[in-house]
Amino acid sequence: MIQEQLLSENRGISYPDVIAAMRHVPRDVFVPEIYRAAAFTDRPLPISHGQTISQPFIVAYMTEAINPKSTDRVLEIGTGSGYQTAILAEIVKEVFTIEMVPALAKQASTLLNKLGFTNIHYRQGDGSLGWPEAAPFDAILVTCAPTNIPTPLLEQLDQHGKLVIPTGTDNSQQLKRITHTDDVFHHETLLPVRFVPMKNLRR
Repeated sequence: MIQEQLLSENRGISYPDVIAAMRHVPRDVFVPEIYRAAAFTDRPLPISHGQTISQPFIVAYMTEAINPKSTDRVLEIGTGSGYQTAILAEIVKEVFTIEMVPALAKQASTLLNKLGFTNIHYRQGDGSLGWPEAAPFDAILVTCAPTNIPTPLLEQLDQHGKLVIPTGTDNSQQLKRITHTDDVFHHETLLPVRFVPMKNLRR
């Protein structure tokens, strides 16, 4: 999976800590048993409640896009299976992760605790509101797609922090990186993607 999906010339994942985390975290334990034969293929897979586990390349790409450091505190919106959470937790100091679906939140936290992660904080609720009492964050990574970037997430980004988020509609989404520099938000479009829509309690 690492050699063919992440290190090939047209993929270009190069950040050593990201590659090491992808090697160490077993993707198959985050995949429902019925799909485990396909756990190391480069495609998203269903988990439950209409959600998916992202393809390995996208997980690695989004992680590398926030330029994670061992001292960072990172907010993740959309815990899902917990796979992206685990990759982040292998690299950074603390991960704060929010999941809307109660059953998924419980399942992911149980698994991640079983795997021995002690630097992850869990919350079940509306990710579009962020985690204000724990802010500011060095990076925010969002694994579901809102139509527009939620303002609270921008407000909770530290100076020089990065927000990586897919935005758009079901048929047209772009992965974007927003960097907070000198009280200005600089936007970059990274690549076309397809994520499940972001849900929030205000709908």
